[in-house]
Amino acid sequence: MTQVRRAPLADQAAELLMERIRAGEWGIGAKLPGETTLAPQLGVGRSTIREAIRQLAGRGVLTTRQGAGVFVAALEDPERLDTVLRRADIASVLEARIAIEVEAAVLAAGRRTTAELRAMRRAAAARSAQRGAVDELVASDTAFHRSIVVAAHNTILLELFDSLAPRSMTAMADMLRLNGEHGGDEDQAIHEQILQAIADHASERAGALTRTHLLTLRQGVAGE
Repeated sequence: MTQVRRAPLADQAAELLMERIRAGEWGIGAKLPGETTLAPQLGVGRSTIREAIRQLAGRGVLTTRQGAGVFVAALEDPERLDTVLRRADIASVLEARIAIEVEAAVLAAGRRTTAELRAMRRAAAARSAQRGAVDELVASDTAFHRSIVVAAHNTILLELFDSLAPRSMTAMADMLRLNGEHGGDEDQAIHEQILQAIADHASERAGALTRTHLLTLRQGVAGE
């Protein structure tokens, strides 16, 4: 039987109980053994077990019925499941963005006007200036990528981009918050490289850079 070895004991005890629930040792509605049974199994005191149970009850995994005991209410931590679902939604949005924006970058490199290139450069500068705050960065990033789609001169791609934009912005903000970092120099650099490829009329390079950028984001979300 795996035992707790490092502090904080209550946190680790809660995670070990969660692992046993996930493994199917106790199903939904099943009653957990008492503190006197669980404590020696995990190598901790009864007070630590009580705190671990309180933690899991607060997360919606366990429920305590006065006079009856502790029962399993969920087979997965709802907070963790929400994170998994959010990551899945973000990955789907990024796949849709790849379908739209890679082709848009290819077309923009061949069709952009001087005025549209100036608009892209202004959008890139605005994006760089907003790297410190999630919502502002997402808004400026969306404006930059939209300026590329506009320069593609394809009304269907633009309609697709605009219809996806609200969900994309929510997903991107979620991604940045989940990752805990955003707007770094490497991230800004890839956007500058995409812009330069479009400025150079390098269609193949613009598309490849856009695909690489979005695939990298997707891999980061999926933990690949």
